[in-house]
Amino acid sequence: MKFTKPLIKGKLIKRYKRFFTDVKIGKKIVTAHCPNTGSMKGLLDEGNEVFISKNDDPKRKLKYTLEIIKVKKKLVGVNTHFANKIAYHGLSNNLIKEVVNNDHIKPEVFFNKETRFDFLIEKDKQKIFVEVKNVTLFRDKKIAEFPDSVTSRGSKHLKTLIEALKKGYKSYLLFLVQIHGVNNFKIAKDIDKEYYENYLLAKKAGVKFLAYRCKISSKKIEIEKKLKILS
Repeated sequence: MKFTKPLIKGKLIKRYKRFFTDVKIGKKIVTAHCPNTGSMKGLLDEGNEVFISKNDDPKRKLKYTLEIIKVKKKLVGVNTHFANKIAYHGLSNNLIKEVVNNDHIKPEVFFNKETRFDFLIEKDKQKIFVEVKNVTLFRDKKIAEFPDSVTSRGSKHLKTLIEALKKGYKSYLLFLVQIHGVNNFKIAKDIDKEYYENYLLAKKAGVKFLAYRCKISSKKIEIEKKLKILS
C-alpha cells in the first residue's frame, strides 16, 4: 500500500476523544484525525515523532490524518483503515505463503447475520475465511502483542471462526503486525485473559493463526516477513 502523497513529519502533543490528535509541525500545531479507536497502548507519549498525511478535500473537517508513530526507534503503522488494504495486497501477491494462488478473494463477507469476516477466499473449490487483526503493541523490542486492550469483539470473531470450521470452511486469523523490526508475536494474555482462552480453544479446534510483519516507511507499507507465534 503506497501513500499517494509524501507524509509530513511532526511531533505528537496528545490524542483525545479517541479520534483527534494534536501534532506540532515546526512552530505550527495542527489537529489530525486518528483512524485508530483502540487504546494505542505504549504509543502516545508526548514528543514522539509522527508522520501525518494531508488531504485537501473540502468536504473533510480535518485535513490531516495520523499514519505512523515512531516509538523506541521503531515505526508503527496506526491507521487501522489500511490493515485490510495491506492484507489484500499480500493475499493477491502471494506474500502470505499459507494462502497462495487463490482463485477469488472477496472482501467483507457475512458468515451469519451478526458477523462478517474480512475476506472470503476460494481456492481449488475450498472456501476460506480470513479475519485480520491490526497489531501495534510491543512492550519488548522484539515481540509484538495483541490485543492492546480487552476486546469482546475479538473473542466473538474467534468463536465464529470455530463455527465456520464446523460448516466446512477453512478458518485463518491473520495478525498484521505494523511494527518495524520485531521478530516474534504473542497473545497479551495479561491484558485480556478471555481472549487468550478463546484463542486456545480456536487453535485446538483447527483455526490457523498467522502473524506477518510489515515493512514500514513514509512512502509505503507492505507485508514483509512471517513471525513466529510464541505460546
